[in-house]
Formats: sequence, structure tokens, C-alpha cells
Amino acid sequence: MEDAVFVGGGGPSYGEKQHLRLGYANRHGLIAGATGTGKTVTLQILAEGFSQAGVPVFMADVKGDLSGLAKAGSADHKLHAPFMERCGKIGFEDFAYAGFPVCFWDLYGAQGHPVRTTIAEMGPLLLARLLDLSEAQEGILNIAFRLADEEGMPLLDLNDLRAMLVWIGENRGDLSLRYGNISVASVGAIQRRLLVLEEEGGAGFFGEPALELADLLRVGPDGRGQVNILAADKLMAAPRLYATFLLWLLSELFEDLPEVGDPDKPKLVFFFDEAHLLFDGAPRALVDKVEQVARLIRSKGVGVYFITQSPDDIPEDILGQLGNRVQHALRAFTARDRKALRLASETYRENPAFDIETAIREVGVGEAVTSFPEKKGVPGMAQRTLVRPPSSQLGPIEAAEREAVVLASDLRAKYAQAVDRRSAYEMLKARAEQAAAEAAEAERAEEEMEAREREYRAGRRYTGKRVTRSTSGASTRRDRQGESFGEAMGKMVMKELTGTTGRKIVRGILGGLFKAR
Repeated sequence: MEDAVFVGGGGPSYGEKQHLRLGYANRHGLIAGATGTGKTVTLQILAEGFSQAGVPVFMADVKGDLSGLAKAGSADHKLHAPFMERCGKIGFEDFAYAGFPVCFWDLYGAQGHPVRTTIAEMGPLLLARLLDLSEAQEGILNIAFRLADEEGMPLLDLNDLRAMLVWIGENRGDLSLRYGNISVASVGAIQRRLLVLEEEGGAGFFGEPALELADLLRVGPDGRGQVNILAADKLMAAPRLYATFLLWLLSELFEDLPEVGDPDKPKLVFFFDEAHLLFDGAPRALVDKVEQVARLIRSKGVGVYFITQSPDDIPEDILGQLGNRVQHALRAFTARDRKALRLASETYRENPAFDIETAIREVGVGEAVTSFPEKKGVPGMAQRTLVRPPSSQLGPIEAAEREAVVLASDLRAKYAQAVDRRSAYEMLKARAEQAAAEAAEAERAEEEMEAREREYRAGRRYTGKRVTRSTSGASTRRDRQGESFGEAMGKMVMKELTGTTGRKIVRGILGGLFKAR
């Protein structure tokens, strides 16, 4: 079937080929199963199938195994004979080893091209989730974004956000009248969370050049879609950053891509490994956001596939939107496990040939219970499926091979070097320096005026460079740069006469004269 991805053989003897139709691939999917049951291989063969069909793929490599997609498998591999036996069993006559066009990415920039975005593009909702802020702290974060927009100050990196928060704290009195109470403690709490994020290595994620989505949607000259692999083995040490990044990427795809309705094949297939991290402890507003994106991004031509151990890791409202299912074995050792197994079996269209709950518990490694939409989007009947072997290398490639792929990429020159352009931090710093200079100038002028007044009162001449005293008993001499004692005294008398006391004296004298007259 040319318009589908071959997944494996189904039925009692595994002779019925099971396909994931490209026209329904954007109806999202679920790959679930206990550890060691074959989820990674299923993920690998789906990526191969989509790439071969000209569909770009984005996937997170949590364990480092998926880098093998960049290199063809080998007949020298210890599993070559079992692979050939499986191909014969499922009727996969066209099987051949092959590598695929892979582009490596890394938030830390160590194992791939750096992935960056700006604080402004992340937005206050996702940033509050990333920092685990309270409602009051999130409110201050919203104020920071609002002020940055009003003042024309781009928020690009963590320095920009820190500077904006400092400015808000210093001007909280005036800002509280406009936006509500701003607590110094809340501002300080946000600053501490930013410090923790920086210690986790998140500082490099914010900045420029920001990731352009078009660089994830590329199709090679040979018609195969680019396989984008995000190095996530180190990133998993900061699970909140991992989940927030992937959700941000989904949101960006949703915002930027045009409506396409129901395309013949997706524009991009997005695999979200360790999907439970997205929902663990997430506030209801964020879960609603994910549900909205999952429901509407289908019309943008994007398919989202969640990979997790148990289907109950996914909220029910989102689980109901996942039409393509690959369920590997679930172990039912506890009451909770048995409940999860029962719920998983109930999401499939029944097959009279076998009991789904029993099948999910008994399928072996590399085997799964699958269900894919059929014509007109009707859910397919559940089938026990033997998953086909991968064409690319099973397991990771060597570090030197990975580096060679990164160096050969035409995207390296675009993303390798970070750019720090003028933004909120530089603008606020310039404002502070200007204010400091103006304050210093005002203070200097005030000191000079006070010095003049002191010299006048002391009967001295002020020249701006030196102070000299008039010689008593001698004729007054003028200094070219100064003024005489008489002139100084005259000015002081005129100053007193023009003042309040002077006006009283003049009125008294004139009043007495008119009375006498």
C-alpha cells in the first residue's frame, strides 16, 4: 500500500499486513507498553516509514538509541537472522537495510544544533509552568510581558527578564496603581526560580537565533522527509524543561502553520516520548491548552504521537483523540495495573477472534495489539501484530559518527553561534546609566551653587577656580574673572530688598513718608 506506513503482520498467523494510512496519520496516536516490550523499535520503524513517504518527523531521543536512524543496519548484526525470519513470516519482501536523512538537535548544543527560543515566544503561561510559579507570581510575570510590549523592549533571554523584574520591583509603587499589588517577595521568588533554571542549563535555551519551524519541515532531494532527533538523555534530568519545550514546539506549530484540512499525508509527525511528564502535576489551564492544541492541530496537518508506559498516563479527553494505537505488553501485578490494563483494552474496537485484555497481557517483545483507522476514518479492528524489523541500525551510532552528521549539515552555520542583540537588558541598563549621569550632574550643579552662596556670605570673590579676599584699607581692585566686594555686597542687598523682608522695609518707609506728607 503506497499511501501507508507498513507496521507489521497481523492475524492468527501474522499474514495480514497492518498499515497506518498516511491520510489518517494526523489523527494522532499512542504507543504504549511496559519497559522492554519494544516501544523504541516501533518508534523507529514508524519514523522510517514516514520519512520514506516524504513526511518530516520530530522525535525526542530519551535513551540515545534513535540515533541509529542515521545509519543503515548491517547483516553482521546479531539479530540479522531473526529479522530475516520475521520478514518472511509477515511477508515483508521489500525489506532492505538503509539509513535516513537525520538532523540532530540539542537544547544544550553538545550533541546537535542548538535549539533556542526567546522569552517572548515562550510566553508567560508556559514560562510560569516551567518555573512552577504560584498564581501571584504568574501575575507579576504577565505584568513584565505587558510592560515589555508597551515600552518596546524585546524579552529575548534570561538577562532581559531579570532586568525587567528588577525595574518592576523598583517602580512597584506606581505600577501597583495600574496593575494591582506587586510584592517584592514575589519578584524575588521569580528571580530565584530563574537562577535554578539557569543552574539546570536552561539559560542556553533562551536567546537568538531562534529555531525556525521551516528547518524542521524539510524534505530532501530524494523525496524523503527529514528525521529531526532531539538529544534528550541529559534533558531528562530537567523533566519540566523537557515537557515545556515540547509543548512550546507544538504551540508554535499550531500558531504558525496554515489550515490544510485533511491532507493526503501530514506535514509533520511529532513523537512525544515519556508523555506522562507533560501532565504530571500540570495545572488544569495547561492540560486544557494541550487538549486544545491536540484537537485543533490536526487541521494544520500535524500528527502527534504520545509514547508512554500506560494509557492512563494520558488524560481521558486527550486519549479519546488518539486514533492510531500500538499497544505493547502491560504487566498487571497490582490492582492499579489491572485497572489500567482493563481501561486500555476498552479503548479498542473488539475482535471476536481473541480477548483484547488477555492479548495485551500476553504479547511478546516486538509484538503489539494495534488498531488503525480504516476508510472514512472508521476505527480499525484490534489485531495482534508482529512489528516489522527496522531498516536502520538498531541502537545508537558512535559519537564520532554523530559529530560527522552534525558538521555536514547546512544548518550548522545558521545556529552554531549565539547572537546577543539590543533588547530589554541593554535598554534598561542605558536608562539607568543616563539617570545616574543626570543625577550626578544635578548634584554637581547644586554643590557649585552652594559654594557660590557661601563665598558671597563670607565676602569673598568666587572665580570658579580660586577664592580671594579683598584687601582692607586699600582701593578695591577688579579681577578679570571675579567681581569686587562692593559688587558682591550690592547684589546681596538687592537680593534682600527683592525678597519678602525687603518688601516689608520698603513698604514701611514709603508708608511713613506718605503719612508725614
